[in-house]
Amino acid sequence: MKLTVTDGEFGVRPPVTKPHPGFLHEVGEERFKKLVYDHYDLIEKSDISFLFPVHDEEDFAEAKKHAFDFLIQISGGPRYFEQTRGEPRMVGRHAPFRIDEQGRKVWLTLYAGLLESLVDEGISEEYIQSFWDYLDIFSMWLVNTKS
Repeated sequence: MKLTVTDGEFGVRPPVTKPHPGFLHEVGEERFKKLVYDHYDLIEKSDISFLFPVHDEEDFAEAKKHAFDFLIQISGGPRYFEQTRGEPRMVGRHAPFRIDEQGRKVWLTLYAGLLESLVDEGISEEYIQSFWDYLDIFSMWLVNTKS
């Protein structure tokens, strides 16, 4: 398993492949939620915390929920995001935030350790890699500011 961060090029949006549905199947909805929420807990203490509403407990909790809803839906799970917020349109939703390549890399790196720990829980490396590959490439789409 290679959870390496691909260098993105500003303005380039490579084709992205959704995660293999086996990832969600093996992880299960509750563990998937814990994964996303743990990621946000790391974000709160990171160099990119300024991109998130970390000083407002309610707004930060809402941001965690939106991230979980989107990621579980994109992974083949329930369509929570669509039911509560409509079409994802993530590029537009992230437009108000100044996301650069360095911020993207920090965001991804915070996921790497969390995903690696799933191996010890019996989650297939192939499926973890599939989820990582999705995050790695799709996150390039959200970069909207030159470093």
